[in-house]
Amino acid sequence: MTAQLTQRRLLTEIPGPASRALQERRGDAVAAGVGSVLPVYITSAEGGLLTDADGNTLIDLGSGIAVTNVGHAAPAVVDRVRAQAAEFTHTCFMVTPYEGYVQVCEQLKDLTPGDHAKRSVLFNSGAEAVENAVKIARVATGRQAVVVFDHAYHGRTNLTMALTAKSIPYKHGFGPFAPEVYRVPGSYPYRDGLTGPEAAAAALDRIEKQIGGDQVAAVVIEPIQGEGGFIEPAPGFLPALADWCARHGVVFVADEVQTGFCRTGDWFASNHENVVPDLIATAKGIAGGLPLAAVTGRAELMDAVPSGGLGGTYGGNPIACAAALGSIEIMRNDRLDLAARGIAETVLPRLRAVADRTGVIGDVRGRGAMIAAEFVKPGTNEPDAALTGRVAKACHAAGVVVLTCGTYGNVVRLLPPLSLSPELLDEGLTVLEQAIAAEAGK
Repeated sequence: MTAQLTQRRLLTEIPGPASRALQERRGDAVAAGVGSVLPVYITSAEGGLLTDADGNTLIDLGSGIAVTNVGHAAPAVVDRVRAQAAEFTHTCFMVTPYEGYVQVCEQLKDLTPGDHAKRSVLFNSGAEAVENAVKIARVATGRQAVVVFDHAYHGRTNLTMALTAKSIPYKHGFGPFAPEVYRVPGSYPYRDGLTGPEAAAAALDRIEKQIGGDQVAAVVIEPIQGEGGFIEPAPGFLPALADWCARHGVVFVADEVQTGFCRTGDWFASNHENVVPDLIATAKGIAGGLPLAAVTGRAELMDAVPSGGLGGTYGGNPIACAAALGSIEIMRNDRLDLAARGIAETVLPRLRAVADRTGVIGDVRGRGAMIAAEFVKPGTNEPDAALTGRVAKACHAAGVVVLTCGTYGNVVRLLPPLSLSPELLDEGLTVLEQAIAAEAGK
């Protein structure tokens, strides 16, 4: 991207002819099961802007699903990646280790909630991290049952599909799934009307009656549910679960794959209610776009697995570790936790004003730069997935990348880079507001 491109610029329709040609080639070579939200083919990216094969420049309010928290092509990430690639690209930490892996684990020890002794192990993806957290919990407790929640998303491997709630597109036709996974109600304030302690009491009652607390190895939960609809639990819900886990010897696992690394206005979403997970799974925003994930947790739990029981050929790849160290450096130096809070201060009131004007948004929610609008039919809380899709499509046509989510397919989610300039954020929000106003009247 040339230096002068600092704003949205459309030279063709979206997608343009070059992207359409690439899409046609894709059909002959790429499996149909891989979908794309917006089939524009990116040739360069910088900060919060994406440039496609037709020269269009789009505002990115998705960050590759909460991955490029520090922005695209962040210099501290690029420089470290280049330097590491020039030294060596791989040895496998399980064969001949290297310092970068240790350094990332040291950073995780310092940054994750709690001041207890911690250990970490590195992987490639969020699903791997969650799956290995379950493995660790089962070994450490000697129990098998795993509890998850309605609207959860934890990944696409066989075990994490069992943990994930939504069938289509994540689970349909892929069974049978891993056993000893039990689903209970969570906290969805907009739809259940319960306080946090009330929702927790209902969930815990279900666990105790249907499973038994002494049979549960782990409770796995996203502190803010991601794909399920950016559902922020009512205050008190997470602390009540964590307290129950502590009293029953159950491992409390926080899946912070999407919420981690300053995304919600703190380093981790668990911090908002001073919840200290036993194990925390991270990925996405950790490494500025390179594949890296981690499980970090209490030393006695992590060390319960014997040597050789955890790992993977590419887990903690040296280039990905270098990218993570660069990303963490940016987050620290630029206080991206505070930047995320500033994004919320801009976005939330504007979306709530749109909700008041149009009557088609039932709930605006979220923390930091993880914000959602849930679309409903006016005067009801009936999900309106069709309107949601039209709004997203209108934004895409205007050169603004937004994402949708939710069990009912009726949530527009915003995940801008935390380094996004106020000017680009304002422009992107203006496009979204215009799209909502135009589509709500149809």
